[in-house]
Amino acid sequence: MKELKAILAAHRMADNKRQAAIATVVKVKGSSYRSPGARMYITDDGKWVGSISGGCLEGDALRKARQVMMEKKAMTVTYDTREESNQNLGISLGCNGVIDVLIEPIASENDPIEVFEKCIAANQPVAIATIIRGNGTGEKLLMTNGAATDGFSNRALANDVTPLLKRIFDSKKSETINLSCNGEAFEVFLELIQPSVSLILFGGGFDARPVSQLAKNLGWEVQVTDECVAHIAPIFFPQADRLSLCQREFIDRDFNITPYTACVLMSHNYEYDRDVLRKLINTPAPYVGILGPRKRFEKMMAEFKNAGIELSSEQLQRIHSPIGLDIGAEAADEIAISIIAEIQSKFTNRTGGFLKHNPGPIHQREPNSDQVLKQAYFE
Repeated sequence: MKELKAILAAHRMADNKRQAAIATVVKVKGSSYRSPGARMYITDDGKWVGSISGGCLEGDALRKARQVMMEKKAMTVTYDTREESNQNLGISLGCNGVIDVLIEPIASENDPIEVFEKCIAANQPVAIATIIRGNGTGEKLLMTNGAATDGFSNRALANDVTPLLKRIFDSKKSETINLSCNGEAFEVFLELIQPSVSLILFGGGFDARPVSQLAKNLGWEVQVTDECVAHIAPIFFPQADRLSLCQREFIDRDFNITPYTACVLMSHNYEYDRDVLRKLINTPAPYVGILGPRKRFEKMMAEFKNAGIELSSEQLQRIHSPIGLDIGAEAADEIAISIIAEIQSKFTNRTGGFLKHNPGPIHQREPNSDQVLKQAYFE
């Protein structure tokens, strides 16, 4: 979402006389630097925002984008970055992957900018189906709250794609599918765009400052609240989206906590953290982290039990105490890295372990099994 917002900001700042295009990674087989959904915004003066690789594909994408701008017609380009196959790029990449990139002009018809603006404004998960090969390449179909908007000129194809879009709300994984509709072949990229993580820091001490800064660097929305006004001076949290003085009993009234909200309790005040936790366990926040030793949390649980409050296994799974990943953090900046990394792993459903111990691919990849139609159908 951060990259998407940066692209929209760049488009608003661009000279309206400039032509522009958007390049999107839509399919990867093997290894690549970026995953499906990675984007870059390109203007006709050779400037760009975002990336589709580690720098090896951007040059050729710029050249292809100029063609797309001139013809005002979307195209999908396949980059084979395997050692023996990438001589046409003029460099030896050795990434050992095949990457498909959709390049679309920003024009009045099928304008991708308008689609992305709708995704951000929705502030909820949005599923997008984009035709990447076949008649109508670049056309998009959006779905929110189970309802699809009219985006495909081919209504039969839209009817076939709609139930597939509903599926990725559960899987939360983008994928590329091949379909045959009325004798025509299509390849469609299904993508789920989710809202940015919203982070609420309960406690504005000195060790909350690097947590706020790192979260903003990731493009998250950051709110800081405390019962002490001296802790939430703007000079301490210059990048925070909101600073608020809020008594613990009004937390559920003053904060909109959603399934995309991470809550971190780091006030160093035991009773405050305990009372805030009591409020948060009944919210949909998927992550609640508590700074401090394990015994501190166990004491809270004992007090809850004495008060007749029994936490379910689902509630306990959402609570992280001690907070953070085990990276040997000691100083405030190191602890902030540990906390932010754990929140990131929670929202991406990853374990946070060493990548070298993971025998599979780093990023999500296309399945190896045969799909409905093979690539050769389009060649």
